Amino acid sequence: MKKRKFFRGVISLSMACAIVFGTMQSAGACTTIAVGKDASADGAPMIAHSVDGWYDERIEVVAGGKHAAGEMVDIYRDPCQDGYQPVELVGQIPQVEETYTYFDTGYPFMNEKGITIGEHTWSGDYAAFYNGEQAMMVIANLQALGLQRASTAKECVQIMGELAEKYGYADGGETLLVGDSNEVWIFEISGPGPLWTPDSGRPGAHWAARRLPDDEIHSGANRSVLREIDFNDPDNFMWSTDITQYPKELGYWKEGEPFNYSIIFDTVEGNEAYTCSGRVWRVYDLLANSQNFPICNEEQALTELPFSTKPDKKLTIQDIMAVYYDHYEGTPFDMTTGLAAGPWGNPVRYRAKKDNKPEDVAKFDWERSIAIYRCSYSFVSQMRPNMPAEIGTVLWYGCDSPDTTVHVPIYAGTTEVPKEWSESDRWKFDTNCAWWAFNFVNNWATTGWNIIYPDIAAKRDSIESKLFAEQAEVDAKALELYNSGDVAGAKAYLTGYVCDTMDDVYDQWWAYAWELVGKFNDGQSYNAEEHSTSGFPYSMEYLDAVDYGHSHLDASKGLNGALPAGGAAEPEPSAQPEPSAQPEPSEAPAPSKAPAPSGDSQQTASSSSAAPVIIVVCLIAVAVAAVVILQKKKKKN
Repeated sequence: MKKRKFFRGVISLSMACAIVFGTMQSAGACTTIAVGKDASADGAPMIAHSVDGWYDERIEVVAGGKHAAGEMVDIYRDPCQDGYQPVELVGQIPQVEETYTYFDTGYPFMNEKGITIGEHTWSGDYAAFYNGEQAMMVIANLQALGLQRASTAKECVQIMGELAEKYGYADGGETLLVGDSNEVWIFEISGPGPLWTPDSGRPGAHWAARRLPDDEIHSGANRSVLREIDFNDPDNFMWSTDITQYPKELGYWKEGEPFNYSIIFDTVEGNEAYTCSGRVWRVYDLLANSQNFPICNEEQALTELPFSTKPDKKLTIQDIMAVYYDHYEGTPFDMTTGLAAGPWGNPVRYRAKKDNKPEDVAKFDWERSIAIYRCSYSFVSQMRPNMPAEIGTVLWYGCDSPDTTVHVPIYAGTTEVPKEWSESDRWKFDTNCAWWAFNFVNNWATTGWNIIYPDIAAKRDSIESKLFAEQAEVDAKALELYNSGDVAGAKAYLTGYVCDTMDDVYDQWWAYAWELVGKFNDGQSYNAEEHSTSGFPYSMEYLDAVDYGHSHLDASKGLNGALPAGGAAEPEPSAQPEPSAQPEPSEAPAPSKAPAPSGDSQQTASSSSAAPVIIVVCLIAVAVAAVVILQKKKKKN
């Protein structure tokens, strides 16, 4: 450990800046789940991913095909944030002879061969392993290239690893869940270190992969999850060239010790480790509750929760979707209760700035739920066996926060999607964009969560139930075309169905958004059919907690000559400064505390008590004056 601390101490200031930037972009983002084929109800492996942050949610179908000799592929950094900030062209690599059609988003997620990929970032030990100068690839590059070139999950892992070793991996630690209709592999990667160069003779990445047992589930959330690599089990583990060499040079590992990838390449520092492991705990709590996994503190975050576990029952795709609606309801961390949830049980917590937290809890943050408002998109994929990949693999995609979205089916054989789902400008509100419809509804829910969210959830479930009911018929029609030899016709049929469905959901959700505006506003629920209204009810606990009514009561007592419950009345406000002397809003001083009782304050209180007497005397004087004036007028007349 001393060697590790010493090594970090000699890293340059520029490296530190890179660390800070990378951490800002990835902290607390993404929750993933994988389900083995024997742990699912229909024998289909599943992968789920929520992309929690500002990432490119636009769906682009990138057509595959034959390529000419000498053709090159552009490599950009960082493509996952295209739309948020410009992406930079950093190099080119040779194209292969043939590529497969794949689906590009922030993190490319599926290809026509039925491979799907989920992702989560863990950043890890930047000081020891990051290389942003000489290395070329970031994780989204590897995903796109793997999906273009691979026909199985295992092959995809091998291709991504080989490319990273050859061209260098230029990002923080990442985890990918890579699956097909037969198996799921968990792939993790870290950089080669700051001294690596393409001509150094060393591999440009440290990666490993572990096969998910078929009868188990896996979850990851921004921490390394591979644990110990068994070099004697090549059927269930893969790893990069000379993976032990550099860690041994750093003093991070010794011959004869277990090679724990997570301990060597990741770090367990600060509250982030706890909040990330908390989400994994919640996944297992919901799906494998009988095992009673403990909640881990930050030191235990990498070592106490398992790589995978058996679920309490065989799981459906609806079971996995429901996990992504979660806000820790019913646990000690329930985000829909307490003062932080406000009067209407709102689980949304906006980030607190580091310099604006109570000092004794400065390292902590709000609890981090699986469902989160700042999600760009989420999906749950099912890779069904015994069908051609173009039909058997379906990815259910949802825009914005997963608890208030509708997941729409995208078959692997789809060749295009509507422009409302492939084009957007997140910098400007746009009613021609699907993402904005779901973001609008999620924001509206926060105005009265426990009243509005049940309405949204019911609407979501009704639409999704209809889509699930249609699936068998859609499968059958596509299979009929495919088995007759009309593969192109099957793809065209699936594409038409997907586009029609996405168009319909888009239209329904915008119409529903405006319905919510009329149904819930100004703290009222409006029933248009019955022409009745009802208010958003406060709980007694909330009213008591915010001292409801007491400030008004204290003020009333003050007006009637009695002191407020706190003792002295507030002092008179001081004269306002000239406009030129007023501070900027960011520089406004904190309000001062009320002064303690003193002779001066008692005098002020006595003066305030005498005020009603003075007012009465003045009124009598005015009345007498008025009578005198009237008498004089009468005499003149």
